Amino acid sequence: MLELLRNKKILVVVAHPDDELLGIGGTINRLVQEYDCLVKVLILGEGITSREPIRNTEKCCLELEQHKKNIFQAKSTIGYQEISIYDFPDNRFDSIDILDIIKIIEKEKQDFKPEIIFTHHGGDLNIDHQRTYDAVVTACRPLENELVKMIVCFETPSCTEWRSSADPKHFTPNMFVELSQGNLQAKLKSMEAYKYEKRNYPHPRSAEALTILAQRWGIVIGRKYAEAFMLIRLIS
Repeated sequence: MLELLRNKKILVVVAHPDDELLGIGGTINRLVQEYDCLVKVLILGEGITSREPIRNTEKCCLELEQHKKNIFQAKSTIGYQEISIYDFPDNRFDSIDILDIIKIIEKEKQDFKPEIIFTHHGGDLNIDHQRTYDAVVTACRPLENELVKMIVCFETPSCTEWRSSADPKHFTPNMFVELSQGNLQAKLKSMEAYKYEKRNYPHPRSAEALTILAQRWGIVIGRKYAEAFMLIRLIS
């Protein structure tokens, strides 16, 4: 499967800083290092202000500034080449018109011209992840001149697995990427850059939990480490 991605332009569309690492960080590292992919990450939301009762960007200005610095620290470690950052309100994507999100993705597509997009799973607990998925699928309608031929969803630890058991939109992976020890370590080191996101074990965003998750998916495919994905569309 990865041979289909060799030398391709890949856009990773995420809701928040650190989402680009949690579900796909090891795969990004491998695609850049081994498959000569040009990877751009599009981060739609600021990822901080929902921690306060009322959104107040002035009150959170120091945290927002630090968070943005952490993005570039993580980028340097994981190794992807390009990035665009927006400031949609954290955990409030349902308070803005989805068309506004779609227009951003369409603009980024037009500028970068990716053939593959990775994004959130549509059944995630987090509303921002759900809206991001819906916006990506809408922005990539399979019209005659659509450049995006492949859409893939990833899980986001501390979100995907926390949805209700009655939710019909389960994450059921049908695509797996083997990771080396180096790919996994790059992911874990990058997560260390996120001062406000990393957690201690047994939280799903801890280094230990992310390692266990990589081992869990590795076991599924008979490998030591892996990341899991849902292939949503492939036009060849």
